[in-house]
Amino acid sequence: MPQKMVITPPGRFSFPRMSELWDGREVAYRFGARDVTLRYRQTLLGVVWVILQPLLTAAIFTLVFNRVAHFQTGWHGPYMIFAFVGLMGWNLFNGIITRAQQSLVANRDLVSKVFFPRMLVPLAVVYSNLVDLAVSTVFLFLLMAIYGVAPGLALVLAPVWVLMLTLLASGIGVVSAGLTVRYRDVNYFVPFMLQFLLFASPVGYPPLAQYKLLYDVNPLTWLLTEFRWSFLNMPAPPGWQIALSLVVPVVVFVVGSVVFEQMERGFADVI
Repeated sequence: MPQKMVITPPGRFSFPRMSELWDGREVAYRFGARDVTLRYRQTLLGVVWVILQPLLTAAIFTLVFNRVAHFQTGWHGPYMIFAFVGLMGWNLFNGIITRAQQSLVANRDLVSKVFFPRMLVPLAVVYSNLVDLAVSTVFLFLLMAIYGVAPGLALVLAPVWVLMLTLLASGIGVVSAGLTVRYRDVNYFVPFMLQFLLFASPVGYPPLAQYKLLYDVNPLTWLLTEFRWSFLNMPAPPGWQIALSLVVPVVVFVVGSVVFEQMERGFADVI
């Protein structure tokens, strides 16, 4: 006897059906693998762009913030490596949100005609961004070896910060993806806010004392600080910051998932 699948609409404040997301993990993987392939298929340098883009940006940050503005990191290593690690975290965060935001509209035919958990589409972009991060991490270790810089014991915590940054970005990304289906204005708003956040967070420069309050309420700042703690053996952040870094991204992801579930019901009609 054939197995029947009963599809029920989400309740008013329902949580995502994790079993459905898990069962559809192959779909997410295929979306992610396709994204990696398409991005580099017709490029001359291919995956080298994953390294070249943050490396050139780190060089610009070094020139502007270190050579011209004379910002000091309080770290013994080269400023470029300091900036490169910040860009690794930023590119993961920015890449997930940017690609997730466009994902549903870019796959409108599939979303409107085939049933599967729609959240898999914006979540699938995590795969390609983690591939980029892995390539950048290998290059970072090469740079550190060249300059004689060694990580500390906190390196073992790096996967934790990667996970937390992924959850934070994914929670924001799924909401922005759902909003983009209904309001195309989001195409303009999200890039603007990300550009603002790039300079409002210590990505390419060290935290400035006069903006401490701004940094203290910015989860991205916490995670960038922890990235540098793990990879560069910089001073450990305060305990409250570590604790919030483990809680806030989870809350953002859960809330974002619930909001997405409410928006999902009308996707097929408006996409």
